[in-house]
Amino acid sequence: MAPLTAEFNSFTREAFRLETLDTYSIPRSERHLQAFLAGEPQPEDFAVNPWMTTVRNATESGKRMYRVHIVTRPLTDYLRYELGWGYHRNAQAGEEFFILDTTERDNPLAGVPDFWMFDQKTVAVMHYDASYAFVGAETLPAERADDFVSYRDLAMAHAEPFFSWWRRHGDT
Repeated sequence: MAPLTAEFNSFTREAFRLETLDTYSIPRSERHLQAFLAGEPQPEDFAVNPWMTTVRNATESGKRMYRVHIVTRPLTDYLRYELGWGYHRNAQAGEEFFILDTTERDNPLAGVPDFWMFDQKTVAVMHYDASYAFVGAETLPAERADDFVSYRDLAMAHAEPFFSWWRRHGDT
């Protein structure tokens, strides 16, 4: 399984992400998560990170970076942190977010894994261990891309823009 650095540096139009988990174990974010849970203000270093540079460089050059996160309320502590701090921060760099809330309906993408898709042709399925730590991405054969374009389209058809969803449910 390869890192996605090359894909983030070479896509020309869009990068789409489907997130399906209620928690992600990201050791470098643990200190920020604990600050969020303790009700502390965001540490200064939270706003400055390599991902923000990647997103800003892409969006300022006219590329689209967007994602759909499938969630069920009540949100886990991790999701409250990711959406409350992370999505707000990343949106400032130009990343777009959508929520597919399955609290009161069936998940139309049950069984679909987390993935990144670049320019509707390169798909990288994300793999996690039992503790939800990222262990690597598997780039799929090009002939599988159409399946994931369909997953993206279905996700977008059932999702709503993050900020309108957040205004209604951000405290849940």
